[in-house]
Amino acid sequence: MAESAYIKLVPSSSKQVVTLDEVKDFFHYYKDITEKTGDQVNWNYEASSFPYEIKYPEKGKDDWFYLSATSDRYNTILIGVDQEETEDGSATTYIQVTLPEESTYGDKGKANEFCKFLAKKLQGELHLFNGRIMYYYPRK
Repeated sequence: MAESAYIKLVPSSSKQVVTLDEVKDFFHYYKDITEKTGDQVNWNYEASSFPYEIKYPEKGKDDWFYLSATSDRYNTILIGVDQEETEDGSATTYIQVTLPEESTYGDKGKANEFCKFLAKKLQGELHLFNGRIMYYYPRK
């Protein structure tokens, strides 16, 4: 059975709306900073920190994309952006990170890492795969 984690953008988040292209840009930024870390320590850290290629489905390419593994220890992670209606009638944007059945434990570890990275950058509320919630936004 597939598992999902969510990064919800709350009123005190740095952004209230995020697009799929912005999420892709965050992944490109993640690849860049890990490559620079690898350069500093003289090791190909980028290949270990982001062992995926960003790919787009034929149908629904405006709603989601997936990370396809370039290493044998990993498989697939699905990422999409959507909105849900709140109790007061307004819309809340969220990023959904899904591990399909064929995903490995390595995918789950990387998905958790990516979720934490995105939640921290967006100052969102992270709902992890195990049901726990992490708050990355300023709370009063």
